Amino acid sequence: MKRLVIKIGSSILASAERGLNTERLHALTKDISEVVDKGYNVVIVSSGAVAAGLKKLGLKEKPKDIKLKQAAAAIGQSSLMWAYEQNFAAFHKKVAQVLLTKDDISNRQRYINAKNTLFTLLSYDVIPVINENDPVAVDEIKFGDNDMLAALVASLVEADMLIILSDVEGLYTKPPEHKGAELIECVDEITPDIEKIAGSAGSAVSTGGMYSKILAAKQAISYGIPVIIMSGKKSGQITRFIHGAKAGTYFAPNAQRLPLKKGWIAYGVKSKGAVYLDDGAVKALTAQGKSLLPSGIVRIEGHFDVGAYVNCINKEGRKIAKGLTNYSSKDLEQIRGRKTSEIEKILGYKYSDEVIHRNNLVLM
Repeated sequence: MKRLVIKIGSSILASAERGLNTERLHALTKDISEVVDKGYNVVIVSSGAVAAGLKKLGLKEKPKDIKLKQAAAAIGQSSLMWAYEQNFAAFHKKVAQVLLTKDDISNRQRYINAKNTLFTLLSYDVIPVINENDPVAVDEIKFGDNDMLAALVASLVEADMLIILSDVEGLYTKPPEHKGAELIECVDEITPDIEKIAGSAGSAVSTGGMYSKILAAKQAISYGIPVIIMSGKKSGQITRFIHGAKAGTYFAPNAQRLPLKKGWIAYGVKSKGAVYLDDGAVKALTAQGKSLLPSGIVRIEGHFDVGAYVNCINKEGRKIAKGLTNYSSKDLEQIRGRKTSEIEKILGYKYSDEVIHRNNLVLM
């Protein structure tokens, strides 16, 4: 059975002035229910809780104060889920609320627990509705926006496609309100030029604009998951697309799918520091598929313990890899630039010849 992750943006579902847009939500639940009836598993990643809460608090735009934003999320989340519950019930569908923080993804055990929960819900024909747990989330454990959360969820459930619903048709050659703007129907590779076209601005109630959607697409296609960005304001759009109609901007998946564990290392775990490498170490990692040895490390950045995930940086300052370190920053300061045969003599012990084993390392 094919599995879809559908991300619904806050600009589609709610506004500070009106609160929840119940008419649009009903139209979306109708479309998604028709997709489920066609035999698809669907997971929804839904924004809108904060925007829905703003109306009840009498606020005109998303607050900058974190405590007020958390309060708005707490108020709005119950309204949002109640609306999903009622609307999907009209089409004989069951839903379940799943709230996540990045901490739930970066902790390997909790990541697996979340995965198991989602698969169990799908096996019972329940549609998971996922949102970031904004009432308790702080900057250190936030995804940044729900576009990135959707990309992580797509990898978590091993989706066949990520559909990102936006307030515009897709990616344009220039801002869509500008004269001469043309819709880009297909992107085979997300290049720096594509990222530049996307810009970076969001709306008064959303966290990210088209730029965040492009970054999410870039992440998802690295897992081998195709992505479509399309308008969420047109009734029947998702159903027509499932039946083969053209819609929005399609992002082709990478030919070589990133293994799930390495994808988790790349995107699910926050780095605790960095190791700077000489040219020989960079070549060993990128061209020869080898592990990182202490001899290739020239500098350490940050304070971290054994088992932390760190970035590997070349001499130009570019991140070329990320992985799990077998040594703390304190130990690495002593053994960097030295041969593996010297580790035990210098430290008095040796965990491993490798600072980062290739099985625990992903190229960026």
